[in-house]
Amino acid sequence: MPFVTGPLPQRLKLIHGFGAVAFGVKDSGFSFFLLIFYNQALGMDAGTVSLALALALLIDAFVDPLLGNLSDRTWSRWGRRLPWLYAAPIPLAFAWVFLWHPPGGGTPSFWELLAIAVSVRVLLSACEVPSVSLLPEITADYDERTTLFRYRYLFGWCGGLLMMFLAYFVLMPGAEGLLQPEGYFWFGLVGAILMVISVLGSALGQHSLVAGYPETKAPPFTWRSAFGEIVDAFSEKAFLIFAAGALAAYISQGLTFSLTNYINVFVWRFDTTELRIFPIILFLSVILMFFIVGPMHRRWGKPKSAVIGALGSLGVILMPFTLYLTGYWPTVGSAASAALFYCFLLISNTLGVVVMISGSSMIAEIVEAYQERTGRRAEGSFYSGNWFVQKCATGGGILIGGQVIALSNLPAGAAPEAVSQDVITQMILLYCGAITVLGCIAAYWLGRFPIDRAQHEARVAALDAAARADVDAAVTPP
Repeated sequence: MPFVTGPLPQRLKLIHGFGAVAFGVKDSGFSFFLLIFYNQALGMDAGTVSLALALALLIDAFVDPLLGNLSDRTWSRWGRRLPWLYAAPIPLAFAWVFLWHPPGGGTPSFWELLAIAVSVRVLLSACEVPSVSLLPEITADYDERTTLFRYRYLFGWCGGLLMMFLAYFVLMPGAEGLLQPEGYFWFGLVGAILMVISVLGSALGQHSLVAGYPETKAPPFTWRSAFGEIVDAFSEKAFLIFAAGALAAYISQGLTFSLTNYINVFVWRFDTTELRIFPIILFLSVILMFFIVGPMHRRWGKPKSAVIGALGSLGVILMPFTLYLTGYWPTVGSAASAALFYCFLLISNTLGVVVMISGSSMIAEIVEAYQERTGRRAEGSFYSGNWFVQKCATGGGILIGGQVIALSNLPAGAAPEAVSQDVITQMILLYCGAITVLGCIAAYWLGRFPIDRAQHEARVAALDAAARADVDAAVTPP
C-alpha cells in the first residue's frame, strides 16, 4: 500500500524533490565542467580523461543494481531507504571536494582520477537510488507520480544551474573563465555543502512519513539472489523497451553535456557575459517544462509525449548548426548570434527535459507490472536498473564526446580565435551526426512503451483489491 492515497501535500512534493539537488550538482559537474577542467585547465589529454570518466560510470553502473537490491532488502525501524540517505552524504561531500582538488595538488594520474570519480559516483548512487525508489512507495497515482518527477527534475536542474551560475559569475569570473584551475576548488567545496544539505534535509523532511518497519521482510541479501532478481527485473518486457529508448537518450545527453562548453566557447565564441546567460536559458527551459509536461501526459500519455519531445528537440537544435554550416547564420561572436542560438536552445532543451521526465516516470508503472507477474515489488531494482542504463550510456556519451574532440584535432589550451575553421566544422559534423542517430532511436523505442494510463490504473486497482482481500482474510475468523 502506498504511504499516501489521494492528492499529495505540496510540502511533501517540495521536500521529496529537494533531495534531487545533490544529483543536479553532480550532473552539472560531471557533464559540463569535469572534462574541460582536466583537459583545458590541468592539461590532461581529452581522450584519457573521457576514458577515465566513462570507466567510472561503467563501474558505478554495475554497482547500482546491488545498491538497489540492498535498499529493497534493508530492514530497520527507519524503513528501507532512510538509513542510506543518512549514511552516504558526508563521505560523498569529501569525495566531491577531492575530485576538484586532487590530493597532493597538480595533475592526477589516470588511475587516481578513476578512483576519485568512482568514489563520487558510487556514494551519490547510495543517495539517489534509495531516494528515487521512495517515489512509487509514496503514491500509486499515475499523474501524482509525474508530479513528483517534475519536482525532482526541477530541483535537480536548479542544483545544477546554481553551480553553473556560481562558476560563471563568482568562482571563475576572470578573463580566462573556465580555463582557470583555481576556481574549481571552491566549485567543489560549495557543491559538497549543497549535496549534504539536500540529501539530509529531504530525508529528515520525509522521516515521519516513511520511517517504520516495512510491511514484509525481504529475504537476506545474497549475491546469487541479488543478481537473480536483477536479471528477473531486466526480463520484464516493458523495462527492456524502455531501456532501449533510454539508452539512446542518455548517450545523446551525455555527449551533448560533455561538449556544451566546447561548443559555446569554440563554435559560438561566447564571451563571459554570454556564457553567464547560458544557465538562465536552461533554467527557463525547466520552468517551461514544468508547465507543459503534465498537460502533454494527460493528452497524449507518456510514450507519445516522449516521442514528440525527442524528435522536436532534435529538429530544433540541428537548425542553428545547419544555418551555420550553410552560411546563413549571423557572425559568430555577435549579440545576434548569441540571442538566436539561445532561442533555439530554449525550445530544444524544454522538449529534451520532457523526454527525460516522461521516460523516468514510466519506470514507476513497470513496478506494478512486475508485481502483478511475480508477486514482489522491486522499486530499488528497477530504478537501479535505470541508473545502470543511464550511467553506461552517459559514460558512452562522455567517451564519444572526448573522441569528437580528439578527432577534431582541437589542441589543449587553445584560444578560441586561434582554432581553424576545419576543426570547428569537423566538431559540428561529428556531433550533429551522432545526436541525429541517437535521437531517432530514442523516439522509436520510447514510443513503443506498452503501458498506458488505462492499463496502469486497472493494474493498480486489481493489486489494491488483492491486498485488501488478503487483509480481510487475515483478520476474519474461519
